[in-house]
Amino acid sequence: MSPEESRETDGPLPAAVPAVSQSDDQIAAYLEDVSVPTLVAAVVHLTGDRSFLDGPFRPRTFVPNDFQGGLTDQELDAARTAALAAIRAYRNAGCPPVAAPSTALVREIMSWLVCEPVADDYAEMFMEEMNVRGDDPRRLDLTEVADAARRDLSVVVIGAGQSGLLAGLRLAQAGVPFTILEKNADAGGTWLENSYPGCRVDVGNHFYCYSFEPSHAFSEYYSQAPELLAYFQGVMRRHGLAPHVRWNTEVLSATWDDESSLWRLVTRGPGGRESRLDANVVISAVGQLNRPLIPEIPGLAEFRGPAFHTARWDHTVGLAGKRVAMIGAGASGFQVAPAIAGDVESLVVFQRSAQWMAPNRKYRAPVGEGATWAMRHLPGYAAWYRFMLFYQSSDKALELVRVDPRWPGMPHSASATSEARRKGLLAWIESQVGDDAELLAKVVPDYPPMGKRLLQDDGSWLRCLRRDNVELIRDEIVRVEPDAVVTGRGRFEVDVIIVATGFRANEFLAPMKVTGRGGVELGERWADGPAAHLGITVPDFPNLFLMYGPGTNLAHAGSIIFHSECQMQFIGSCIRELLTGGHRSVEVTREAFDDYVERLHAELAGTVWAHPAVKHSWYKGKDGRVHVLSPWRLVDYWRMTHQVDPESYLFT
Repeated sequence: MSPEESRETDGPLPAAVPAVSQSDDQIAAYLEDVSVPTLVAAVVHLTGDRSFLDGPFRPRTFVPNDFQGGLTDQELDAARTAALAAIRAYRNAGCPPVAAPSTALVREIMSWLVCEPVADDYAEMFMEEMNVRGDDPRRLDLTEVADAARRDLSVVVIGAGQSGLLAGLRLAQAGVPFTILEKNADAGGTWLENSYPGCRVDVGNHFYCYSFEPSHAFSEYYSQAPELLAYFQGVMRRHGLAPHVRWNTEVLSATWDDESSLWRLVTRGPGGRESRLDANVVISAVGQLNRPLIPEIPGLAEFRGPAFHTARWDHTVGLAGKRVAMIGAGASGFQVAPAIAGDVESLVVFQRSAQWMAPNRKYRAPVGEGATWAMRHLPGYAAWYRFMLFYQSSDKALELVRVDPRWPGMPHSASATSEARRKGLLAWIESQVGDDAELLAKVVPDYPPMGKRLLQDDGSWLRCLRRDNVELIRDEIVRVEPDAVVTGRGRFEVDVIIVATGFRANEFLAPMKVTGRGGVELGERWADGPAAHLGITVPDFPNLFLMYGPGTNLAHAGSIIFHSECQMQFIGSCIRELLTGGHRSVEVTREAFDDYVERLHAELAGTVWAHPAVKHSWYKGKDGRVHVLSPWRLVDYWRMTHQVDPESYLFT
């Protein structure tokens, strides 16, 4: 049977990819650099011929960040040879349009790639995320709404980071007027504000990009900040969002006017000039990790050398030949230290608690020329690679997060699964430290894996700590003197202090003053801890939607961009209901809110994140509870946010 006769298709053609024009020898060289199971999936996608799935190169195992399926060298070569023949035929036929594979075939490829059946609900979510048919299924569709009704709606988006740009883009696609207010001079949010040496994403960046606009130009598998910033700013330019943005404009307050069903905003723009702006709908996209947390250490303000937070890196300060102290060694410090250790005279790292790290050989690896070629030129390859990244960071890690109350291994592990993971991570640390027992004692965490963010490591961190000019100090800092950092057991003279102590993550929307129905202030409502229905809406605050709100940060799986797309899909469904129903406002009911928050905290209470054994965690608020994280399976949150439930919301 020919490929054309055996093709299984379903739906419209996906977006075209650049034609394959390379010679057989060049293509063969490129194929040496790709994930072979992903390549086979792309060939099935290209030809529609499922017989490739029955070939002699079926994956035996799914190994995160490896994606070669445990195949032998001979099997890999055989798969490449078969793929080359299919690609040659495609090229010689003039690279004709490739129809999207049928749902049944997509499901079969999924299970083939990951070596286990993929459940129906997950398969549906993955297909949407992969954008298999190229029709952007999460797009905000308001075609049933009259043009006049759309034009009469005004939306203000606060923030031009990844979630704010996403909101603006979706509104622009739907023809809804909007304005983005951005406190900085350019877009990019996190990737604009964090420019410290070594700054990079810790989620595979071919998944850390919008589902409808993947990038095949990333030079590394875990991109550094400048490349990610260029991606988001490129999205802004390509979609014409910049004219909708008011730069250098901070929102001081937002007050709901019940009589007019409008939000009245006060902003401060360039030169400190205050102005007012009204909107029917406000979407907050200010993020969680953008207000630096400066520790209250006596004498820090009197240090006479340069001292700055990683998120406010002072690029005028040269570190070459300097004695440097770094206070904090979480996710940011973990990246900074290896990046600067080779330049400084000395580096003293002050760390309250050690971090678990997962071995990942791709963490600083470049994307090879062949893999880049395949993502750009082979229909389906990029989508299937994205699927592999999504699957590896899906919900199985929740098993590590949940505490078994009968487990005797606390505080070192939370369950039998947690203990097995701990042993694996400990073996990785021991393999890097060698016979340095003193260092080993300092770098092994005293809490279960996943209690804090699991960091990605290719060996750079522990190699850095073993350098002669680097010292790790676990003692508490007592004070800072004009020329030194002092602990209970030593004084360390330094020239520069780098503060790597994270952000004020539990202070959502601060310092904005947000006043809702009846004069209630959101800050006062959240005095006992921030909470929102689905992390998006709050009673008494009509037409206010939060992206990356309370209870939505991801610490077990996924990409925050996936969560943002879920949230914007929900917000879009609320806007659609507002317009189609001729309503003026939408507000979550108190009953729905209370029920959701109760379930959320009950779920969080059973996790290692909330356990008392985990100390010094930014996941926890002042009350010791976790308010920032999502405990839900990704597929459950995806389902919850797919469409507004009219029973849980009041439209007036």
